[in-house]
Amino acid sequence: MLEEVERWLARRSWSVSDRPLDRVLAAKRGTKVSVVLPALNEEATVGDIVSVIRRELMTESVPLVDELVVIDSGSTDRTAEVAAAAGARVVARDAILPRIPAVPGKGEVLWRSLMVTSGDVVCFVDADLRDFSADFVTGIVGPLLTDPDVDFVKAMYDRPFGDTPGQGGRVTELVARPLLNLHWPQLAGFVQPLGGEYAARRSLLERLPFPVGYGVELGLLVDALHTVGLDALAQVDVGVRKHRHQDGQALGRMAAAIYRTAQLRLSRGHLVRPRLTQFERGEQGFEPRTYAVDTEERPPMAEIAEYARRRVA
Repeated sequence: MLEEVERWLARRSWSVSDRPLDRVLAAKRGTKVSVVLPALNEEATVGDIVSVIRRELMTESVPLVDELVVIDSGSTDRTAEVAAAAGARVVARDAILPRIPAVPGKGEVLWRSLMVTSGDVVCFVDADLRDFSADFVTGIVGPLLTDPDVDFVKAMYDRPFGDTPGQGGRVTELVARPLLNLHWPQLAGFVQPLGGEYAARRSLLERLPFPVGYGVELGLLVDALHTVGLDALAQVDVGVRKHRHQDGQALGRMAAAIYRTAQLRLSRGHLVRPRLTQFERGEQGFEPRTYAVDTEERPPMAEIAEYARRRVA
């Protein structure tokens, strides 16, 4: 590990207990905090997450979160209804920036969320978390409120796989961590580089391009490094993350998108064939299934005319 990264780990890696809630609230002053949950068919979990945030972080005595928004990216279940009943403002992905046709993908939802939120600090939380703790929010928002030199904070945590501790995050270990260690060794200290829980200053997020799909976490992390430098990045231990695990083929598509995101940032060159072929056993033996790999990115939000007009207004 680079000596620079060892120093960074000592300086910019914390536990949620390092910043008690009263200290975080005292540092908030006039800073507005928005929490965004990107959601697609998450009726089983989104309501509990919203309820915890409303109950523990949006009260008169604990006014940490000013805005809680669920961006529904086309759910076919009761995600929107459940989230609204729990107290979130729910916005449909396709209703945001209608001039630009939406494409499927998590990064697309996160990018559009900047248009319908107003917080100086924006906190992203995945909507499939189980046994959700408010520490996921306070932990990653805290450094942005107490330390003006920090611009981007990732959560770190244990990721059990079923009943087996520490075996989650397969794409992280097989794809993202090797890529980062080989090509962006300054980022080798991040425990969960692909984790969906992170917070950043709007002033940074609006300057970054957003990969529209699964590559968004790696893309934002790498671009934040190049934009503000390693010392402006941090991570906070928030405990244990429990969520729904995807099957191997879905993980393969995720891995391909992440590799594509890394490749673009390494060369900004031409992708020869942005496709991934996988195999499923059918009646006639193994049958190929070919999927497109995300090749589109949204530009920095600061370049969008509607966003610029909103800020002037």
